[in-house]
Amino acid sequence: MAKPTGFMEFERELPADLPPQERILHWKEFHKPFAEEKLRTQGARCMDCGIPFCHTGKLLNGMAAGCPIHNLIPEWNDLVYRGMWQPALERLLKTNNFPEFTGRVCPAPCEGSCTEGLNNEPVTIKNIELAIIEKGFAEGWITPEPPAVRTGKTVAIVGSGPSGLACADLLNRAGHSVTVFERADRIGGLLIYGIPNMKLDKQVVQRRIDLMAAEGVNFVTKTEVGKDLPAEKLLRDFDAVVLCGGATKPRDLPAEGRELKGIHFAMEFLTANTRNLLGSSLLDAEAATISARGKDVIVIGGGDTGTDCVGTSLRHGCRSLNQFEILDRPPTSRQPDNPWPEWPKVLKTDYGQEEAIAVFGDDPRTFLIQTKRLVGDENGQVKEIHTVQVEWVRENGRMIPREVPGSEKVWPAQLVLLAMGFLGPEDQLLGQLGVERDPRSNVKAEFGQFATSVPGVFSAGDMRRGQSLVVWAIHEGRGAAREVDRYLMGKTDLHG
Repeated sequence: MAKPTGFMEFERELPADLPPQERILHWKEFHKPFAEEKLRTQGARCMDCGIPFCHTGKLLNGMAAGCPIHNLIPEWNDLVYRGMWQPALERLLKTNNFPEFTGRVCPAPCEGSCTEGLNNEPVTIKNIELAIIEKGFAEGWITPEPPAVRTGKTVAIVGSGPSGLACADLLNRAGHSVTVFERADRIGGLLIYGIPNMKLDKQVVQRRIDLMAAEGVNFVTKTEVGKDLPAEKLLRDFDAVVLCGGATKPRDLPAEGRELKGIHFAMEFLTANTRNLLGSSLLDAEAATISARGKDVIVIGGGDTGTDCVGTSLRHGCRSLNQFEILDRPPTSRQPDNPWPEWPKVLKTDYGQEEAIAVFGDDPRTFLIQTKRLVGDENGQVKEIHTVQVEWVRENGRMIPREVPGSEKVWPAQLVLLAMGFLGPEDQLLGQLGVERDPRSNVKAEFGQFATSVPGVFSAGDMRRGQSLVVWAIHEGRGAAREVDRYLMGKTDLHG
């Protein structure tokens, strides 16, 4: 282990952030640099547990516990403590294709399962991971490594999000010729258009894309398979196909007045914002500006996407901001029914809420609230939301929300953003291929096998498992690559 008494000697410490009032003036990442000596001290807190849970990657009570890609966390913590950064990088890249992504946007289930977190604060695993990969790039240790031999086999990957990129990366390393198809104008999927710049700078994504291209991966943009390119053509032209298109069908709001102008799905808002920042080359309706400037904004949904809508609206200069969540406020500490090493289901004040508090003086979130209807003006533009408070009660064995009498309220709103999650993948491509779907409408492909009902067609990521974390998408992409390699070659040396 790094230092036998390190967990007793040192407290958890993270790099400081720019003050909220300062960082909302720009779209840059806002975490300040952290001294190398402090990173080594944080690495010293790792106990190198005899039975570590940080890298188990299990689902406990439906929540991720530990790292899904099984990062060798205690090993590289120890190496960082000893100042051995290059070996630490080698250990990290054995399991994680893109630490620069997970080190920025992953909610760190590894830290939720850290043994140190039983009685103290967990090790700063995510921050150390990011420091390792960024040092690797800064020192020039990461260079293109194209495969020495090509197999002659061809693979098409549909979708360039984290699962598609992870799959492409491993299959290319195995020597297969890989082509990634993306319908947007840039490669990266949700890494580009689903996650705002202040959380993940797009130059970071492009740096990795450029590296993969230099290693031989072929990227094709502005091509929607199933629309611009018939799906059956992929089956004819490639030896294997991997579907990594994500779960992009958003959950809608079943409320009166939904048809009013000024009501948008969160991804419409976030995508339009990023396209404007990047200077999109797509001249279509999606690239149009959706601005929160000077408006009363309501965000419906309390997850990460809702937080990103909050942070983006603040940077636009909204007049007021409220965020609705139909569930109850989480507790401030672990409850008896949520023991370690499960993911801690506790109240989290993320960057967006922190910024809203700094600007408006109050937490923007209202819990146990439900939208009754939306009301518009004479031009069909939304002007207010009518809500009611709810309480959760058990009825016929199920928990359902019940309205609280007398709790109605009217909120001004000229922009309403729906961030209530996703229902599954879109239908057109899957219908053309004729792949079997599961009861949740996702592609039916057994976990660990990733093969669909159509021979030679595989699926991974949110398109197969439903909406999930970036780190799970990477895990699935790696697993699918392993099984595609086995399918093409009869055996595999890849480790998903």
